[in-house]
Amino acid sequence: MSLPNSHEALLRNRHLLRGRVALLGVTARALLTDLSVRGLAMSENAGVCAALAGQADWQIAFGYEDSALAEGAFDTLVVFLPKARAELDMRLALALSLAADGGRLVLLGEKKEGVAGAVKQLRAVAPQAVKVDSARHCQVWCADEIGGHARFVLANWLQWTAVECESVTLDVAGLPGIFSNGELDEGTRMLLQTLSSSPLRTSSLLDFACGAGVIGAWLSQWCRQHGKPPVTIDAVDVQSQALVCAGATYQRNGVSGSIMASDGLSEVAGQWPAIVTNPPFHSGVKTDLSMTERFLRDVAGHLSPGGELRLVANSFLPYEALIQRFVGPVERLREDRRFTVYRASRRA
Repeated sequence: MSLPNSHEALLRNRHLLRGRVALLGVTARALLTDLSVRGLAMSENAGVCAALAGQADWQIAFGYEDSALAEGAFDTLVVFLPKARAELDMRLALALSLAADGGRLVLLGEKKEGVAGAVKQLRAVAPQAVKVDSARHCQVWCADEIGGHARFVLANWLQWTAVECESVTLDVAGLPGIFSNGELDEGTRMLLQTLSSSPLRTSSLLDFACGAGVIGAWLSQWCRQHGKPPVTIDAVDVQSQALVCAGATYQRNGVSGSIMASDGLSEVAGQWPAIVTNPPFHSGVKTDLSMTERFLRDVAGHLSPGGELRLVANSFLPYEALIQRFVGPVERLREDRRFTVYRASRRA
């Protein structure tokens, strides 16, 4: 399997790597095997971390709070451009906190992903940065003498947004890079509207691809306002920032439930009477249906017999036939030109 262009560009410039190296935002295990240096590899994706695990002489860090992220311990910090530009500032701040005195910072990213614009963010914290290469449709920038910067505290990046739907208002935590940060996306809004007009009749459920925990917090508040029995909402997501935000959102809104890291349902055990989801369909800038298709193949095994799947998706996505095939009878509960909410029952 070919490496991402940014990883190929790093291999071309491996002479820049010295001492103990930290790779922030790595996505491919093969990069670690091709590098002669050793150190730490961080990803905010649980699936990537699972794939990276076990590589000799490399520590693997999941997200921005991993205990392996030791301040001032690394001589070279490699920052791969994240999908969300807002996350780059946070990733750079982490890199600076990890740098030893006299450390080196290397930034890599593809032109189509906006690396030219990202250079302004790099120079805001490392004005001495210079471009050292253009290769594989990427740019490579380097800055020396970056040690001695402030400690990185993820909580300082946390922001709160009040969202409202169906007369229920709740506080939602947000971090750079998280889906729909600072707002309630319209797909989730439609899903919540159906949970109000056609309530789930269950005391427990699973929120798949939970993001910042909006669905669980809203449903918990809705039950309180309507005099319904309390409901336990377990949640799962692949992204470390989402798990941090969901935990904070659950705590502030008094939600009962466990929050789990998993790539799809691979690390999830158990069955629920209902599963709700607004699943992702992008990988970077490309449409990528693979996670949702894998979820639909696996979800029946996590639904109790007769259990309900409630899913919202963009109306153009071809999910109805997959739901019918892998889960059971399906209906369109609500739809417009942009979104459709599907309700399906697991076959006995």
